Amino acid sequence: MSDDRRVYGTDPGEDPRPQPGRTYAELCGGPLDGLLLDLTGWGEGSGGAALITTTGRYGPGGRSLYGPRPDDPGRWEWQGDTP
Repeated sequence: MSDDRRVYGTDPGEDPRPQPGRTYAELCGGPLDGLLLDLTGWGEGSGGAALITTTGRYGPGGRSLYGPRPDDPGRWEWQGDTP
């Protein structure tokens, strides 16, 4: 995984790059396209997530829905936005 990609949800002052020993999925499409989602500790078969974003259809406080691709669980596809 390239060190120049950023991890979703990192706090200011934290290193936003992927860290060794952690498991990530790439977010594909939608407002979070290209970010990495840290899946460490989520367990097998996660069905997806509603991720907070300020840049989605519903603005600040809205969420973007992402779920794993059936043929490539290392890439999570955007499924839409929700308030």
